[in-house]
Amino acid sequence: MSGTRRQFMKSVMGTALALVFPRLSDAGGQKRPNILLMVAEDHGRQLSCYGDTHIATPNLDALAQSGVRFENSYVTQAGCSPSRASILTGQYPHTNGQIGLATHGLRMYKDEVPNLTTYLKTAGYRTGIIGKIHVNPESAFAFDFKAFPKSNFDKRSVKKFARTAGEFFRASSSPFLMWISFPDAHRPFHDQQEGIPARVMGPDDVETLPMVGVTTQQTLQTTAHYYNCMQRLDVAVGMVLQELTDSGKADDTLVIYLSDHGPDFPRGKKTIREGGSRVPMIMSFKGHLPQGKVETRLVSSLDILPTILEVAGIKPRQSDLDGRSLMPLFGNRPAPWREYLYTEYALHWPETYYPGRAVRDGRFKLVHNLLPARENPVYDIYLVRQTPETFTPEELKDAPEHLRKAYEIFRHPPEFELYDLQNDPWEFHNLAEDSRYAEPLARLKKRLAEWQEETNDPLRYKRVLDKLTAENDSTMATGKYVKKKLGEWKYPEYFFK
Repeated sequence: MSGTRRQFMKSVMGTALALVFPRLSDAGGQKRPNILLMVAEDHGRQLSCYGDTHIATPNLDALAQSGVRFENSYVTQAGCSPSRASILTGQYPHTNGQIGLATHGLRMYKDEVPNLTTYLKTAGYRTGIIGKIHVNPESAFAFDFKAFPKSNFDKRSVKKFARTAGEFFRASSSPFLMWISFPDAHRPFHDQQEGIPARVMGPDDVETLPMVGVTTQQTLQTTAHYYNCMQRLDVAVGMVLQELTDSGKADDTLVIYLSDHGPDFPRGKKTIREGGSRVPMIMSFKGHLPQGKVETRLVSSLDILPTILEVAGIKPRQSDLDGRSLMPLFGNRPAPWREYLYTEYALHWPETYYPGRAVRDGRFKLVHNLLPARENPVYDIYLVRQTPETFTPEELKDAPEHLRKAYEIFRHPPEFELYDLQNDPWEFHNLAEDSRYAEPLARLKKRLAEWQEETNDPLRYKRVLDKLTAENDSTMATGKYVKKKLGEWKYPEYFFK
């Protein structure tokens, strides 16, 4: 973002903050609000407040009714570590360096990057996290309190999560930040743990997820397992919110909820598709945010940190942030907002390497696949390695033609894909070769290239892309993946040279 544009947006944000948070914008002595940030794993918009009729999520529905539900909210990359690093830093993965999973040695460029914990601790906040951070180095995030730092993928501790959160709420005499990383709905899927959910759903209770499209009995069974995780997640959220209410601090707390990326299904997680990057997001703050509002403008997980800083009265260096505060959306006057939103993908772990960039406006989305000559390995992971969890390539042959074509693009993507999200929200019909859509294709190509320049995206240079590709592929030099350790990746040394 240019300096002039940043200054303009800073002015708009300040005005909006005064309109929405008049008590918090006054100078001197005002109590800063508490922050409860709940980040769930691996799920999309399968919530009843987002219109899913196969599931009841009363606790998240109530949270949405008490605040704002974002209809077009996105994470920066459909992978855990890059997504969480963006929430914590307000920066794209290519800006902060966390371009893939921390588990596989990928990391941020700098230990001292300004982030959520350092900003709030400087302002006197007590900071806590329940669940995993999963960003390297974890030492960059100086939480005062940590509990259950492992992934907890057996999902047997949701009651303990809530009790521990309640203890933290009650023990905090100063304003607090509490980040809760819920383990659902990450694989392995568990239908029921600790008696939750009370009613277990089966394949007759669900339909195939919309971005998957292909229905088989096994697809429905796996989808039901996923929905049971979603039911448990809603119960866990309700437990935490009840603890917040019981602590007497709910009225003084900004609550933010989102998923770190979409579901672990074909054309979801580990892709640059809508099923991977478009997520639910809800914000609530009694007396300060609208109630029952549905916000349709384009928002990013990059915007969470700037929003929290505005609400807490903390002024960051705008040059450190790729996102912007959401406060202008809630003011009493119309405010300018972004016309375009960007997502990216590099890798999850080296075997999933398939770098790309994407931009969307209010209707159209452009995907730029940076290595169109290669087969996308994520196709094989979902349709071959993880079968029979959904369906096989053989079963795909019986699917309607538009689904077969969509999966062929998934397997062998062209350099550019263009989708009309208004009429094709799950990207089944590529319009890039259709002359009727030449205008949005050219416009979005231009805008994507400008964004890469504005954000200093290293992969806009072929020489850098070639180096990263060679480094990634070297992990498979023996024919078997050799896991890199922290510090062994060299891309931080050549990305910006």
